[in-house]
Amino acid sequence: MKAIIYTRVSTKEQGKSGLGLEAQLNAVQDFCSTENYEVIKHYSEVETGSGKDALDKRPILAKALQHAKKEGAVLIVSKLDRLGRNVSFISGLMEQKVKFIVTQLGKDADPFMLHLYAALSEKERELISSRTKSALKVLKDSGRKLGNPINLDEARLLSNATNRKNANEFATSVMSTIVSYKEGGQTLQSIADKLNELGVKTVRGGNWYPSTVANILKRAA
Repeated sequence: MKAIIYTRVSTKEQGKSGLGLEAQLNAVQDFCSTENYEVIKHYSEVETGSGKDALDKRPILAKALQHAKKEGAVLIVSKLDRLGRNVSFISGLMEQKVKFIVTQLGKDADPFMLHLYAALSEKERELISSRTKSALKVLKDSGRKLGNPINLDEARLLSNATNRKNANEFATSVMSTIVSYKEGGQTLQSIADKLNELGVKTVRGGNWYPSTVANILKRAA
């Protein structure tokens, strides 16, 4: 099977150092060697390009996709966030009928896993940004000087106070995926196994079991 490798970093500093790109390339090359994929081209890009229209901001990725489609090859990346952290964007890539593999998830990752992992990445980005902005605003409004290490520690404590609320919001975002997967004929055990494989935690920070999946389904009902 032919393969095209795509690597990306989001800053010029990372691009100049080559460390991030080199690590990605090594990971994908090892994967291709193990799984017997024939690498026909490697595309590399230094671009942030976040959001639904990320493909418009990443001409190299667009070129890699076109090449893969023309050759009937699979596009391979080391991690899903090298493609993007937006669920809509990842869904759009799937609709282009170009198969892509994320080495971190393995070659057998199905659409459910890819969508869920994209949702996790998107939510993680939103939570980090939201917590940081909220905490810094509280400190600024109280007259604290930003940049002071002590104040930064306090900002982290303030951000942790919103974790429970964010966890509930995350559980709600995962709920629809769990419901759709159950309606697709998957068992409670198989859904729990997939969530655990992806490292998704329950609202209380624990592992998933058939009973916890059932509770989510009851909550949805």
